[in-house]
Amino acid sequence: MTDQRIDGAATELEGKAQSGLGRLTGDSKLQLDGKINEVKGKALDAYGRVIDGLDGLVEKAPTQYQDKARQGLDFARRKPLLTTGIVAGLAILLGGLGRRR
Repeated sequence: MTDQRIDGAATELEGKAQSGLGRLTGDSKLQLDGKINEVKGKALDAYGRVIDGLDGLVEKAPTQYQDKARQGLDFARRKPLLTTGIVAGLAILLGGLGRRR
């Protein structure tokens, strides 16, 4: 289990507690902050699941590519937001190239 999944579960739990406390006290700002933390926690958990899945794929990769694949995963672990932005940008770029004119 990656650190992102652990952090995600903790953030989601914190958000649920904030949201519940906000409902109890009638504090709409606390409720909103709680919902934001819940979503943030779910996103971190999803990112961690992807990293865990990629870890398994690295082990199955041909030997000559495993070191480069591990370096890529280490980068993704250190810079999750940048990695997500890069992947999203590539998806948009490739989606635009695949469209017929």
